[in-house]
Amino acid sequence: MLRGLGVSMALPWMESMPVWGDEPKGGSEGGSEAPVRMAVLFSGNGFHSKEWWAKGEGKSMELGKVLAPLSELREKTILIQGLYNEQALKGNIHSSQTGNLLSGAPLASGGDIRSGTSVDQVLAQRYGRGTKVSSLVLGCEQSNPSVHKNYSMLYSSHISWSSPTTPTPLELYPALAFDRLFKDEVQRGDKSVLDAVMSDAKDFRRQISGNDQRKLDEYLESVRDVELRIERAGQKGEMQGWRPTLSKPNIPRPADGIPQNIADHMRLMCDILVLGFQTDTTRIGTLKLNNDHSSLRFPHLGVDYMIHHLLSHSDTADWLKVNQFFVEQVAYIARKLEAIQEGPRTALDNTMMMYCSSMLTGNHEANQLPVVLVGGGGGRIRGGRVLDYRGKPDRQLCRLFLSMMDKMELRPGTFGDATKPLEEI
Repeated sequence: MLRGLGVSMALPWMESMPVWGDEPKGGSEGGSEAPVRMAVLFSGNGFHSKEWWAKGEGKSMELGKVLAPLSELREKTILIQGLYNEQALKGNIHSSQTGNLLSGAPLASGGDIRSGTSVDQVLAQRYGRGTKVSSLVLGCEQSNPSVHKNYSMLYSSHISWSSPTTPTPLELYPALAFDRLFKDEVQRGDKSVLDAVMSDAKDFRRQISGNDQRKLDEYLESVRDVELRIERAGQKGEMQGWRPTLSKPNIPRPADGIPQNIADHMRLMCDILVLGFQTDTTRIGTLKLNNDHSSLRFPHLGVDYMIHHLLSHSDTADWLKVNQFFVEQVAYIARKLEAIQEGPRTALDNTMMMYCSSMLTGNHEANQLPVVLVGGGGGRIRGGRVLDYRGKPDRQLCRLFLSMMDKMELRPGTFGDATKPLEEI
C-alpha cells in the first residue's frame, strides 16, 4: 500500500517485491506469482440471432459480426455454446432468466425476493479477506424495482447476489467506485488520491527495480487519467435514460456523478475494474453493462429511436451495432489487461473474464445461453477454441462456474444444479 492522509492505495504486482506473507519459491529471491482474478460482464436481452458464432481454432478462428471486436484476442477467447440454466426455463421471461444467472437457483415469485448466492460472491467470501475490496460490483443502469409477470424486476437488475435474499448493491457512480478502491472512507476528498500518497510513492520508488519503476510511473499516470475523467464526467449531467424536465439543475450539483453519455459511463467503469485488478485492491469484479429488459438508448451510435429491450426483438443492423458496442467493452478491458505485464504473463493471462447474457436472442431464447470466456486464468485456460455442448447431457451453466472456481483453488464439489466441472475448461 501507498498511504497518505485518509487514503490507502494498493500497488500493482511487481517483480522485485515479494507479496506479503508469501515465501520465495525454490529458495530464490524476488517476487511472487500474480494472483488469478475473475470478472463477469453482462448485458441483457441477448444478441443478433445470425451473428453470434465462432468456428475454427487459434489464429484461424473465425468470429461472427457480434464478436468481431474480440478478433485480435481470438487466441485467448473461448466461445461456449449450448450451456443453459434449467431454472431460467421456469417462471416468466426476463426476471426469471436473469436473477439466478450466476447461481442456478430457483427464484421466488409473487414479488418476493429469493435467489441464490452468485459465483462471484462465493469467491469474494473466500478471497475477499485478502484484499481491500472483497468484490467490485458495478452497473451502468439503475435497478428497476417494479414487478413483471409476477416476478420482481430486481431479478432483471442484478446478477450478483451476496445471499439468497440480498442482491449485491450496484455502484453506478464512477467517482464512488473509484473512491472505494483508493480511499479509506467513501466520500469526496479535498485533494486527489495521487496528491495524498505522492510522498510515500517517492520513498517507495527508490526501493524497486528499473522495470518496476516504469510500471509504477505508468500506473500512477493511469490513476491520474481516471481521476480527471471522473471530474469531467461529473460536470456533464445526469444518467442517460429518464431525463428531468429541467435542462439544467436548479440547485448546485456535486462534482461527482454519472456521465450523460452511456459510452463515457461504461468506459469509466471498465477502467475502474482494470485498476481494481491492476492494484490487487480486488480480485473479483462484476460489471452489469445494462439490465435485462433494458431502457438504455444509444444516440452515440445513431440509434436513438428505440430502447434496448425493443431493439432486441428483431435482427436489424442497428441491433448489431448495439451488440458490437457491448462486446467492445469486453475487448477494451481485455486489451488493457493484456498491456499489463506481470512477470512472465500479462494481467489478462492471469484473469478469467466471462461475458454472458440472460438469453441467446432477444426473443427470450434461454434453452442455450451466449457465453464467452476471455483470458488465461493464471495459465490454466487455453483459448482459441469453440466448445459446443448442444445436444449433450449435463450442460448446466453451473458446471462452468465449478471450473472457474477450480482455477482459483476453490472446490466446493457442487454448485447450483451442477455436480462436476467442465473438463474441457
